[in-house]
Amino acid sequence: MRTSRASHTTRTSRPGRLGLARPARTTAVLSTALLALSLGVLPAQAADTAGAPAGQAAARHLPALDRAALRTSLDAFHAAGMYGAFAAVRDGSEQWRGATGLADPVTGRPMAPDFEQRVGSITKSFTSVAILQQWERGRIDLDAPVARYVPDLVPGERGRQVTVRMLLNHTSGIADYVLPAFPGLLQDPGRTLDENRLRHVEPQELVRLGLAAPPVKPRGEFSYANTNYVLAGLILERVTGQDAEAYITRNVIRRAGLRHTYFPASASLKGPHAGMYESFYGFIDPPRDYSTYDMSWASTAGALVSTTNDLNVFYRKLLGGRLIGPAALRAMKTTVPAYETEPGEEAAMRYGLGLYTLKMPSGGWYWGHDGAVFGAGTWSLATEDGRRQVSVAYNLMKYQRLDEQGRPLPEPITPALYAFVDGALSGGAPAAGQGLRSAAPPAAPGLPPLVDQLPLP
Repeated sequence: MRTSRASHTTRTSRPGRLGLARPARTTAVLSTALLALSLGVLPAQAADTAGAPAGQAAARHLPALDRAALRTSLDAFHAAGMYGAFAAVRDGSEQWRGATGLADPVTGRPMAPDFEQRVGSITKSFTSVAILQQWERGRIDLDAPVARYVPDLVPGERGRQVTVRMLLNHTSGIADYVLPAFPGLLQDPGRTLDENRLRHVEPQELVRLGLAAPPVKPRGEFSYANTNYVLAGLILERVTGQDAEAYITRNVIRRAGLRHTYFPASASLKGPHAGMYESFYGFIDPPRDYSTYDMSWASTAGALVSTTNDLNVFYRKLLGGRLIGPAALRAMKTTVPAYETEPGEEAAMRYGLGLYTLKMPSGGWYWGHDGAVFGAGTWSLATEDGRRQVSVAYNLMKYQRLDEQGRPLPEPITPALYAFVDGALSGGAPAAGQGLRSAAPPAAPGLPPLVDQLPLP
């Protein structure tokens, strides 16, 4: 996809093709892709023992930051077709920040390194930290049934069998609410997204939609669902007697010393930001800017706004044990396979409690999360000790094109993103796409950020 396409003023979508002209199987594939792609979840590899692979990566000697290579690699991401991107890379006290391409391809406004971004499912790391803080205080039992805390929201057998831990590691068997919350999204994505720009949705309604939807996987198996983290936020409210977003702001965001991270109080961002363009696999053509959007539909699963620098600070303090204690951090880093593999094959990604571990193409294991909302993608990874970090944000989503089976066709943007992130972490400069298969499961419909551009939730 070339950036020049966004300069067109005509805005159209192609109604019907996603759900009608394609076979039913393709619609199912798109549905799964969207759930993963709407808020974030990436594929990673990790061992059964929490932290082992990442620990091996952290033990390796990493070369100092190569600023010229970082600049070249980030520019290559833009040259591959991404409208614009900005990133922050850190190694100990050494830092690099950069931006490339356009914040607004219509006006030509350039991207800047200090922009705010909707970070989608990276919010889950913040929500999980808040829950674990309450676990440390003895107010929440991770292995208690959710009915102990919200019996009115999850009644019956499911409320008695699903635990808080299952919510946080996505093994609850509860379905995602995104497609039910946006009826018509597969048939006419542009119209559906436009009509819901300013709609407010209560978290209880999101939970109701998720519980009413048919489960994708049985309880006990990993199946990424934003419903889990909306429920976690409502449990947090019951236990603390405070609004969940207010609690997370005071006890996680402020405790971490973050100055540009917040839950938006309106459909607009407070600070300077890029346009956030959604292509929806070419069915919104040219892509539309959805930077102004009521994010109540994402709630404590994905509504946060942040900057790449703030994300590096957050994950460094989290992995360094400054937001939760050692036992809570061990619990957070106890993982389950994030996708199915062939017999004898190791998963390239494993999911903990709002945190995942991922094996990158160059062989290193890293901790973090990714996030995707309509028009905006973000990815933040770090070595296990939090010393080496990269956070990158970009402003064109679901740029991939699909074949008749609903699978993404080869394109240059995703390999360029992996090359930048992998090179920033390892200090090397892997060729675009080198080893990409090891980091992204074959079913991944998106690109690297866990859910929407990386292989998804």
